[in-house]
Amino acid sequence: MSKNKNKSKNKNPKKDIKNSLSISARSVEERDRDILFALGVNPDRVPREEMSQVTYYTCIKNFSEAIGKLPLKYFQETENGIIIPEKTESYRLLALRPNDYMTASVFWSLQERNCLHYGNSFSLIDGEMIDEKYGGTYNIYGIYPLDNNCVQVIMDDIGKGVTGTKGNIVYEYSNPYTGEVKVFKSSEIFHFKNWFTKDGIMGLPARYSLVYMMEGEQAADDFLRNLYRNGLSARMVMQYASSLDDDRIKQIEKKFASRLMGPQAAGKIVPVPQGLEILPLTNSLVDNQFLELRKFSALQICAAFGVKPSMINLYSDSKYNSVETEQLAFLDSLAFRLKMYEEEINSKILLPSEYKNGCFYKFNEKAILRTSSEEQSVVLKNYVQGGIYTPNEARDYLDKPHIEGGDTLMINGSYVPVSDVGAAYKDKVKTKTNGGKK
Repeated sequence: MSKNKNKSKNKNPKKDIKNSLSISARSVEERDRDILFALGVNPDRVPREEMSQVTYYTCIKNFSEAIGKLPLKYFQETENGIIIPEKTESYRLLALRPNDYMTASVFWSLQERNCLHYGNSFSLIDGEMIDEKYGGTYNIYGIYPLDNNCVQVIMDDIGKGVTGTKGNIVYEYSNPYTGEVKVFKSSEIFHFKNWFTKDGIMGLPARYSLVYMMEGEQAADDFLRNLYRNGLSARMVMQYASSLDDDRIKQIEKKFASRLMGPQAAGKIVPVPQGLEILPLTNSLVDNQFLELRKFSALQICAAFGVKPSMINLYSDSKYNSVETEQLAFLDSLAFRLKMYEEEINSKILLPSEYKNGCFYKFNEKAILRTSSEEQSVVLKNYVQGGIYTPNEARDYLDKPHIEGGDTLMINGSYVPVSDVGAAYKDKVKTKTNGGKK
């Protein structure tokens, strides 16, 4: 991405946005109501506390933690292969501490959480162009998350605004504390989005397509919560012989409700007057297939996110081998997410000279596949003996120091190129034909 030398920026814009790092808990934005209606969904039916639902929360937690635990690497593609170039200040920010308030793990986890829950994630790239005699350098001072509720994406259809070009995307940020409005170019904002989108510009959260499934989850949670509050007591019917007026019935209901309902009534003996009989209305969770329905709803939500059942602790139909396979399959769900992040980072952080020289940022997805010490030793041994890794490269994975002579590739001496297979046999036949003379 080319950087504009005449870029206008505040000297210290982080002062204007530092208070916006606290993300609002609103689940349905006012500006998203039109989107919901367009999708055929009544906004009033969207659950208000999605993050309080265990399945939804666990799915977002798995993705957010997975992105947060992956280290971001800086590579360079050369004629001799992929190498690790000299580290830059931009790489230090992206891989270690994007700003004064959070580490890289927290920052990337926050981006993924906002992407999945809100559909979009915005962060300000605080930098400026330093003019020099020949060209200039672009310095980045920090990367700051922006409150989703305070950012509006606008298409510049006039061409007289901050971009000066018709058809460009700009980001309008409204400071919730000062009321000040700032407009940023697309090159100044990291805009990560969910795959679910109608126009390719704004992402939509997965919960919009899971409204009905999450309604069932929320209803099940409410049912269990009320059941626990009532001391796991079912509904009851009072049967009496004489006729009673309404006031007397209400008095009896109030009297026995306080003694029979709630956790404080567990194990207590309640005296019943003569002529009054209390009959419970059985409401078996097994008969209603409550657990099966809850499991089905949880599996449907997991399928929508691409999370495997074992990752939300559904092990009923899983064995060790299948759980391990599911962990590997989760990387397939992450593949799109990682590619989306890498494309946004490389397009807005790399200087034209870096891109021309083959530099790029890439998440190390192998970090999520932590194996046992025994399995790791077998893999590294095969790589070294197969001439893929040098001994020192294998020691890097074990956090061991390099040794002298460890930068040489080694391979079995009996191996020969494919083109020379059978050469020794041909020489042996030729020697016999010539009477033992070579």
